[in-house]
Amino acid sequence: MSSYGTPPTIPSALQQYNSYVEDPKWQRKFSAIWAAVAGVAILLSLPHLIRSLRKGRGLQGLFGVSESIASQHYATIGDAGAKPRTRKRIVYGILETISGFFWWSIPAVGLSLGQVLLVAGYLVAVIVCITTDVPLVTNPNRAGFLALAQFPVVYLLGTKNSILSLLLGPGSGYERLNFLHRWAGRGMLIGGVIHGSLWIRNHLIFGLPILGPQKETSGVACLGLLCGITLFSLKPVRYYFYQLFFLSHVLGYVAFTVTVCYHTEYAWPWVYAPLAFYGLDMLLRLLKYRIKDATLVPIDQNMTIIHVHDCTKGWQPGQHVRLRVFFSGRIFESHPLTIMNAPSPVSCVPSQTLSLAAKAKGDWTRALNAYAMEEQTRLCGSEKGEQLGVPVQVMLDGPYGGCSVDLGRYESAILIAGGSGATFTLSLLDDIVARCVKFGRSGGEQTRRIEFVWCIQSYSCINWHAQMLTELAHAVAGTSLDLHISIFVTCLCNPDAVPAIPNSDVVLLRPSVGNLLRQFVTPPTEEEIAEQPKLAWVGLGGGVAVCAAGPESLTTETRNAAAKLSLTRGLQLGGVGLHTETYAL
Repeated sequence: MSSYGTPPTIPSALQQYNSYVEDPKWQRKFSAIWAAVAGVAILLSLPHLIRSLRKGRGLQGLFGVSESIASQHYATIGDAGAKPRTRKRIVYGILETISGFFWWSIPAVGLSLGQVLLVAGYLVAVIVCITTDVPLVTNPNRAGFLALAQFPVVYLLGTKNSILSLLLGPGSGYERLNFLHRWAGRGMLIGGVIHGSLWIRNHLIFGLPILGPQKETSGVACLGLLCGITLFSLKPVRYYFYQLFFLSHVLGYVAFTVTVCYHTEYAWPWVYAPLAFYGLDMLLRLLKYRIKDATLVPIDQNMTIIHVHDCTKGWQPGQHVRLRVFFSGRIFESHPLTIMNAPSPVSCVPSQTLSLAAKAKGDWTRALNAYAMEEQTRLCGSEKGEQLGVPVQVMLDGPYGGCSVDLGRYESAILIAGGSGATFTLSLLDDIVARCVKFGRSGGEQTRRIEFVWCIQSYSCINWHAQMLTELAHAVAGTSLDLHISIFVTCLCNPDAVPAIPNSDVVLLRPSVGNLLRQFVTPPTEEEIAEQPKLAWVGLGGGVAVCAAGPESLTTETRNAAAKLSLTRGLQLGGVGLHTETYAL
């Protein structure tokens, strides 16, 4: 056989671009980028996770709430005393001061500087991987491949029981990662729109049918579904038409996942991981479901307290559950409500229940309050009858979320709440008071001074949680823990309705969070000490914890005020820890 020699090599400039060989490489590069960032976040959170596991709090709530088989009685342990400032506290102070730079919140964006940088980095990675070394206009497959590569990210950040949330430690639940889920979905939209619009353009230029063959028809359907999911997920739709958003989201992502698998065989490898994430989420949610007896107590026309019986443990302070109440045929609606008490064995409030508070704001909460008021009147025989409560059955899904700051690691703590956000800070207060007073700081708690700040619209709102605040104030009386309660009322109405809560002040004022933090860390003058000999003050150096819950305006103001305090006085204070919980969709 004769040989014709070595075949000629086609110059790279004249070679046809093979998207099915080159584009998967960029999928893997993008996956490596986001996986590396997630790995760094897990490594940085590892000390926090280890501390929570050592204290038995890291896995609390993983399998839902439960009831203690036998009642537990705890004897008060002697006060261990405050520990001097250690090298570890100094290191924490330096790290927290550096992190304070990323707490700044940009107005009208709803994201902190750190979150904005994460989102920007994610979108830059998506765009770079789509546009680098590719004839995108004539062969827009790269954008489609990158849209597929974001399936695992979207599902990982969107499930309630995420393996990433577990590895990041308490306080890093799905609600904290949801902003990344939304922007990952928009990154997927960028890839889908570029891929779909350029292929439609090419079909129009070359006179090819857009609809007809399965690949083209399913592709157009995918693009339409992806655009619809994104539009119905915008904040105005979530806020004003939540049920529409929820239904379109659930039906949309199922239809989109199925359709994209019909569109291209290259979608299958990127669907397996999301199915695993979703399957894990469904399994853990099944393990967390509970059907319990409960009692509705309508405090007034604006607030309903819900006591769920036979629930004494299985949650952390600051966590929430999704509640479904079986009343008036509204059995298909579930709503997130924060648990306002610590688990019974570690609570200063004597109770064998899980307590929730539902402010009558939306349709469901108003209907629940009206039902409780009507049934209360019927059971008591008159509107002035004793509040015995209305028995109902409820379904719990949870708990989820939590606080990322352990108050026991800080010498001083300020808890700021707006309206119904008090349920979050009340649970933190109940927990830290029990750890410092009931158990005598047996876990090494350093907390010596707590300021509880609550901003409400009217004096009558104080009655929502007056009983619990009174019990906690009595619990700390005469101990080494100083608790002061400041209630700020923004509307002058019925001042005679103010209940007597020990060591509390009620002021008709809308406070500045910056002023509150500045006053909290400023030592009292000699004149103030002379006027109030019992005025408590804790020296600087033990760290300050700042936790806030409520409307977005309050949490944004708190983040900015805490960032300023951390950058200007963080090292002097021994570090500033921050956790904010925004009550918004």
